[in-house]
Amino acid sequence: MISETQKKELVVKALENRLKAYTPYSHHKVGAALLGSNGVVYDGCNIENAAYTPSNCAERTAFFKAVSEGQYDFDAIAIVGGLEDAEELDFCPPCGVCRQVMREFCKSDFEIILAKDAENIKTYKLVDLLPEGFGPEFLED
Repeated sequence: MISETQKKELVVKALENRLKAYTPYSHHKVGAALLGSNGVVYDGCNIENAAYTPSNCAERTAFFKAVSEGQYDFDAIAIVGGLEDAEELDFCPPCGVCRQVMREFCKSDFEIILAKDAENIKTYKLVDLLPEGFGPEFLED
């Protein structure tokens, strides 16, 4: 488990990353901050595409960035999101595809931190958001 201070730091970073999102179609900006077990925080924001299918969520952006840099172990992720002109944010849970990516790289006790701001935080374990998830162990002989 990470400390409350670390959670707030991740949320602040996710809020900063949300501002980098490229969302000309939905105007729903999401930021993520992924904490590797190496202590490095990997940034993510959602990136839309006019063809929709090539769009990428903030969470997957952070994971793919980390993996492309050789990091495969993670402790927690903070996620914030909402419409670009929202006066206040609501909790923004990860989509099913992002949950599956988390399942690929994270243990069941991986922490998923959802926040409206640095003070309004909910923390979940991956197993709570993706019970009975399909993982690499199902493909082993």
